[in-house]
This record gives sequence, C-alpha cells and structure tokens, in this order.
Amino acid sequence: MTQWEVVIGIETHAQLATVSKIFSGASTAFGAAPNTQACAVDLALPGVLPVLNKKAVDCAIRFGLAIGAQVAAKSVFARKNYFYPDLPKGYQISQMDLPVVVGGQITLQVGAGDKAYEKVVTLTRAHLEEDAGKSLHEDFHGKSGIDLNRAGTPLLEIVSEPDMRSSDEAVAYARALHALVRWIGICDGNMQEGSFRCDANVSVRPKGQAEFGTRREIKNLNSFRFLKEAIDYEVQWQINEIEEGRKIQQATVLFDPDSGETRMMRSKEDAHDYRYFPDPDLLPLVIGSDWIERVRGELPELPQQKRERFISELGLSAYDAATLTASQEMSDYYEATVTVAGKASAKPCANWVMVDLAARLNKDGLEIAAAPVSPQQLGGLIQRIADNTISNNIAKKVFEALWNGEAATADEIIDKQGLKQITDSGAIESLVEEVLAANPVNVAEYRAGKEKAFNALVGQVMKAAKGKANPQQVNELLKKKLAV
Repeated sequence: MTQWEVVIGIETHAQLATVSKIFSGASTAFGAAPNTQACAVDLALPGVLPVLNKKAVDCAIRFGLAIGAQVAAKSVFARKNYFYPDLPKGYQISQMDLPVVVGGQITLQVGAGDKAYEKVVTLTRAHLEEDAGKSLHEDFHGKSGIDLNRAGTPLLEIVSEPDMRSSDEAVAYARALHALVRWIGICDGNMQEGSFRCDANVSVRPKGQAEFGTRREIKNLNSFRFLKEAIDYEVQWQINEIEEGRKIQQATVLFDPDSGETRMMRSKEDAHDYRYFPDPDLLPLVIGSDWIERVRGELPELPQQKRERFISELGLSAYDAATLTASQEMSDYYEATVTVAGKASAKPCANWVMVDLAARLNKDGLEIAAAPVSPQQLGGLIQRIADNTISNNIAKKVFEALWNGEAATADEIIDKQGLKQITDSGAIESLVEEVLAANPVNVAEYRAGKEKAFNALVGQVMKAAKGKANPQQVNELLKKKLAV
C-alpha cells in the first residue's frame, strides 16, 4: 500500500494596522456602513493617483526584521490584472518580481508535552498590496451588492515555503505567525473581521518522491479550526482521487464549514494569467539603511529572544518557554507574576499560568487580559506557597476565591478563612500518632510492603488537619514513625 506524504505551504494576508488605506487617505476602521469609506482613489475615478502610505511600509520592514529576512533596498509595485465586480480598477496593486521582504523564517512548537517538537518554517517572501472590496450575496432579493469599504486596505501577503507536512504543523505555523504580527503591532489579528486570513496550498506525493504533487489552494480560511479541518479533508480527498486512478487538477477551492468539505471554485491561475507589469503611477519603493535602523530601534523583544531568555535566565524548559511566549499578553502576564513571586519561583509561576490560570480562562471563555486574577495577586499567592504559609491544595482554594473577587489579596483570604498551613512539628506529630493508633490495619499493610497503605495514612492525617498540615512534614513524620 502506498504511503503518502503531505506537502503544505501557507499564504497569509495580514491587514496592516494603519488608520488609512495603502494608497489613499480613506479610513480602514471596521464596521462602517457599506461604501462610506471608499474615496475617489479607491473607486478608481478618472484622473486619481495613488500615494503610498509610509506607515504600511514601516509595518513591512518591522515584519522583515522580526523574521530575520532581507528588507529589499528597492521594491516595485505591479498591477495584477483580473476582472471582478469588487475590484474597481480592473487590477490590484501588488508586488511581484521585487517584493519588499525576501526570505526569513519562523520557529514554532508543534504538539504538546512529550510529543512536542520544534520546527523551523522558511518564508519565501512578504509583499505589500491592496485589498479588494467585498461582494455581498444576502438580503438583496436575488441580487448581489458590492461594498468597497475594504478596497485599498493595506495588506502584507506572507508566503511560506512548502515546508509543512501535516495539518498540525500548518496550524502551529499559522498560530505562530498570528502571534508574531500581533506581537510586533502590525496587525490586530482579528480573524472574524478578516484581518488575518490564510490560504493553504495542499498536495500529496508518495513517500520518498522528490517531485511535488499537483497542489490545490484552499482560499480564505479565517479560523485555525477551519484550517485544520480543510487540510485534513483535502488531503484525504486527493489521496482517494489518486488511488482511484484520477489525476489531480490544479485548482482554487473553498472550504464549507457546514459540510466539512472543499469544493472547486475555479481552475488555478498562474502568474502569467494576471499579466503583471510595473505600475506606472508608482515609483519604485526605496528603503535606506537609516529607515531600517529606525524601525529596528522601535521593535519590542521578539518571541524567540524572550523564549531564549526564559530558558537561560529562569531555567524553564523549551516547551514551557514556547508555551508562555505564544502571545505577548501571556508572556507579559507571566513575567509580571515572576516579578512579584521571585525568580526562585519561576517554574511554579509557569505551572500556574499554563495550567490553573489557562484552565479557568478556558472555562469562562476569557482572554488572559480579562483575567479576574491579576499577575500581582497570583504572584502573591505563589509567594505564600513558597514560604510554606499554605500548601498547593489550599492555594487552589485561595485562587478560586481571588477569581470570584472575595478579597484583593491572597493574604486577606488566608487570614479570613484561617487557611495557614500547620508547620509546627509537635502539632503534626500528635496528629500522626492519633492516625497511626486509629488505623492499625493500614500500618500493618504498609509494613508488609503495600505502598498504597502509606498514601491512605497520609490522607487520614491531612483530613484530620483539615488539609492544613504541611504535606512534606506529614510524609517525613509518618515514615519516621512507621520505621520504628
């Protein structure tokens, strides 16, 4: 039976964070009434000329520096010719032969836990272009409407090499790219509003074959879940087609989330079909070293740099560091927590943020920026675990109380509810002796070699202490008494 290898490349359109369009002064704000944010330039009225938005170029340079790419000293805008109702000019201004960003790479974490691995995806290019308008097919009594508000919105199209070999890798790449463009402030990443859209180029080939199979492009995937589902369906469809003796035809397809299937939209065009040529209304874009250095000086610490620092300075594992830098909001929250709890508690802080906090956010459907427990509160709670004021189990109760707004600090809750851990060895020893005297069967079983009996005795002591005895001291005293 033939073993198949999946080959995936991703093209991503990131809407750049500018207040005006790439070649006009019209607003890019989302949600305005149809056709209220389309000026004469966007409508391609006779005699108008495009003027390049410098902030859009800043964004492109920022991205190029963030991925270690070459920022072109000279790039050229071209006209990509095709006819569509929501493209007023009959062409889209884009970049073809000389893009503004060339090369670069993104390092990502695929999977979780023991199965996690690091992968580097190489990028081919990133280029500036304008968005088209939008065709609306609903509520028009059998007709279609055209909204040109998006026409001219600045986009950075980011093209990867076909380096991914599974839908999991594709989603990990898309997530890492999504986090990066938000991290460096060039895109808000709002997938529901169309600010971040992915096209997946998918093909299959027999394992060991060097030549790529025929690819089909899945257009406009606006969620990570749809990206995975679309690729998984498309891969299986292509394998079935080939195994049944049919050839794959190069095509552009759409994914239907309701049916979970892809369907062909049109045969796939090649570059020559668009008759690219340099736009005569726009001079070549020349970017000097001083411009690049200015933008470099404005960059924040990048995710890869922060990951490396978390590993070297805080002693975190590569997996923990990657998880905590999955978004700037999470990394900022974690660092603020460590600032309060202390570097010695860096690993416990990581566990609380990645496990307890993340689980509670997920349960309540909240983003980390909206967490009811602040980093200062969580750091204060972790301090009390570190100094043995409370145990980990009690800390979970305190965390829940903080989440519900019962007090402003962990200390207030600990005092109010009398949750301080019993660390007095005499008091714990007394409890241990009482439990041993009341549970002779467990004592005999432990001395006969049954380890589970020891856990039962620990449980009894903790129950007698209402969960407030120091677990380490309980374990040590029990073992000491049972050894006699």
